[in-house]
Amino acid sequence: MRVALHEVSKGRALPTTSLEFHSGAVRYALAETEQRPTVLGLIASGRMKPETGHVSIDGATDAKALRRTVALVDAPDVSDPHPDITLAGVVGEELMFAGRPATPLHARRWLTGLGYDDIAAAPIGTVDPAARVRILCELAVLREGVEAIVLVSPDRHGGRPDGWWRIAGEFADRGIAMLVILGGSAAVALERMQELGAINASGPIEPLALPQEDVEDAAEEDVR
Repeated sequence: MRVALHEVSKGRALPTTSLEFHSGAVRYALAETEQRPTVLGLIASGRMKPETGHVSIDGATDAKALRRTVALVDAPDVSDPHPDITLAGVVGEELMFAGRPATPLHARRWLTGLGYDDIAAAPIGTVDPAARVRILCELAVLREGVEAIVLVSPDRHGGRPDGWWRIAGEFADRGIAMLVILGGSAAVALERMQELGAINASGPIEPLALPQEDVEDAAEEDVR
C-alpha cells in the first residue's frame, strides 16, 4: 500500500507539502509549530480535507479507504489519551474500539502479553516514550483493516529518538506503512544515527509503479 500527499496545504496551519509512505517502510516528516503536526497527521490519514492538493492511496483518491486503512496515533488534542488515565484504562478503551473483550482483566492480560503488566496502573503520561509508542501502535493494528500508522510527535514526550524509531521500524518490518511526524531536533538526531537509516518522506512524488499486467492492460486500452 502507498499513501501520497500531493501538494496539500491548510491555510497557515500547513504550508504546501508533498510526501509519500508505503508498506514495509518507516519514513519521517518534519512538522513544527503547535498545530502543524496534528494537521498533517489528520490530512495524511484522511480525517481532514486539505485546502489545496489531494491525498491518494494506491493511486486513487478515496478518503473513506484512507480512514479505514490508516490509523492516526497519539495526535495531540485528537487521538492522544489523557495523561492521567491509567495505562490499563487506555488499553481497555482501545480493545473495545477494536471489537475485543475490554474488561480491566482483559486489559491487564493484554499488557502482560507485551511485558508491561508492571505499569498497568500507571498514568499513561508517566510511561516511558518508547513503551508508549509500542503500546499505542500495537493497539492501533488490532483494528480491522489497519495497514498503516501515522504517529504524531513522539519526540514531544522526551527520551532518545532512536528508541521509538526502532519500534516504528519493527512495525514496518511487519508490513505496516509507517509515517512518523516529528520536529527538527529529533530529525537531526535520527540523521546523525546513520545505522537507523532514517529517511525523510517529503519531496517530489514519483509516479505510482504499476504491476506489469496493469501496464499491459493500459497499453491495450490505448490501442483501442
